[in-house]
Amino acid sequence: MENSTVTSKSSKLKLDFKESKYATGRRKTSIAKVWLKKGSGKIYVNGKIYSDYFANDNHKMQITRPFEIINQPTEYDVRCSVKGGGPTGQAGAMVHGISKALVLFDENFKISLKTEKLTTRDSRAVERKKPGRRKARRSFQFSKR
Repeated sequence: MENSTVTSKSSKLKLDFKESKYATGRRKTSIAKVWLKKGSGKIYVNGKIYSDYFANDNHKMQITRPFEIINQPTEYDVRCSVKGGGPTGQAGAMVHGISKALVLFDENFKISLKTEKLTTRDSRAVERKKPGRRKARRSFQFSKR
């Protein structure tokens, strides 16, 4: 019994990310901690490969977008830990973090990533519900009689 618990703990992916660049990305209520280093194009999210973590193809495409913009889709390895929000917010936070880390690697990437608006934080979030209303802006149904 002892050996089975040890093997399950050691099967967790241990990645060597020494001499990597770190950046934090945010979107809605999600926070992504991103470590980026020169490598072969592997992207890990919370210990899993990103294609296993994200089910939606749009999210997968969105995450690889910063690398396609700089024309280096398989030059960097990414290790990311994401928490909070849903898949859309997490993917957006990852894109923000990856873009910031790429700029730390090379300042020349900043121009192309900034024109695509990937280095700026998307500040849109859910509006709070107001008192006397059904939702944030929707009021209760009006009854004439």
